[in-house]
Amino acid sequence: MKQHLLFGVLVTALSINLVIGARVYLNSAQAAEKDSAYPSLELFSYALEKVRKDYVDGQNLTYRQLVYASLKGMLSTLDPHSEFMEPAKYKELQSDTQGEFGGLGIVIAMRDGFITVIAPMEDSPGFRAGILSGDRIIKIGERSTEKMSLQEAVTNLRGEAGTEVKISVLRPSSGKIKDYTLTRAVIKVDMVKDINGKKEFLLDDNKIGYIRLVQFGEKTGAELEGAIKKLKAQGLQGLVLDLRWNPGGLLEQAVDVCERFLPRGNLVVTTEGRNPTQNSVRKARGRGDELSGLPMVVLVNLGSASASEIVAGCLQDSKRAIILGEKTFGKGSVQSIIPLAAMPDGVPALRLTTAKYYTPSHKVIHEEGITPDIIVPLSEEQERSILMKHAPGGIQGLEESDREQVLRSGDPQLERATDLLKGITLFTQRSPAFNQRLAKSETRVAK
Repeated sequence: MKQHLLFGVLVTALSINLVIGARVYLNSAQAAEKDSAYPSLELFSYALEKVRKDYVDGQNLTYRQLVYASLKGMLSTLDPHSEFMEPAKYKELQSDTQGEFGGLGIVIAMRDGFITVIAPMEDSPGFRAGILSGDRIIKIGERSTEKMSLQEAVTNLRGEAGTEVKISVLRPSSGKIKDYTLTRAVIKVDMVKDINGKKEFLLDDNKIGYIRLVQFGEKTGAELEGAIKKLKAQGLQGLVLDLRWNPGGLLEQAVDVCERFLPRGNLVVTTEGRNPTQNSVRKARGRGDELSGLPMVVLVNLGSASASEIVAGCLQDSKRAIILGEKTFGKGSVQSIIPLAAMPDGVPALRLTTAKYYTPSHKVIHEEGITPDIIVPLSEEQERSILMKHAPGGIQGLEESDREQVLRSGDPQLERATDLLKGITLFTQRSPAFNQRLAKSETRVAK
């Protein structure tokens, strides 16, 4: 009741003010400070009332509709990741990090003004259709995405499992446009995987381990711990941590993954915003290096974003791992969900970009990405082959033609990483004897 009464008083006061006219508003605005909120709010109030009263179809508009539309417009001008959420949308907001949701299984972001695919998720409609990182979605249904916000695109792509959606995709590498009709499905995500889907994390007799993090969800850290324990029991000598096509997820899980390879107190990531409350410093909390210093190579590509970039940047700056592959996506901003005052139709909210992530050496991630220590590019055919190999059942589950393509293309990034680890391991094992021979040689020269 009090809320309704307050709104009535506000409207009454507004009406009285508007009777005075725009001239008084202009005079007051000129007399006010250059960037004061008051004259700007007066301007908004005046425009709101003029639209409500004089717009040709204004009788069909409510103040709430106009304010909601205004807030949507305001947030959309800030950056692609900020938005105003009406009560229904805020109520429906659910975390994708739970490991199950409906849609096409493609993670998107805004890049250079285009709705761009960060990564297709395994065994999803988008994955099976052959959509790749970097593809641009230029049409959803019959609607162009040219003026579509990122969140609108997400809403339009998602839907009830079993329903269809048509999309048009531009592949920048070829300049070709391809139309897809995809059936939405319930997307289930296993956060930690091996090379063949059999929970066999050891690659070969050289005791090189391989762990692929698909996403940073609530159980990623715990699942990673289990995989590491299994590898150590088998005599692990080096680890490949694959973050390719990992679009990110929970910050806490990114920190959890990092501190499993770092000593206590090592800086992991910092966040910095205008509001000091958004500033934070995250350090390793004392779990210690679970690999006991064994060599690591981290694989990244354009599909590595957000939490993946935090992990790669941290391990690179800490000189704990060699980063190999291609430059990452560059999504390093923090979005806060801010509920607003309750309205008769529910509680609206803001999704607002409030900070940016920085690596331990204070490199900005957002729109810059992480540049690997060793760059190993992939061709489009190789990328598709690797993604096919990640499908359920691995190579054995593919059709014969696809299996031949996978075997023909291989995985140059993984091969380079394993060769590197084998070399480091071999040198480390032989280095004591080498050092002894070197010392003897230096003694003879001195004599």
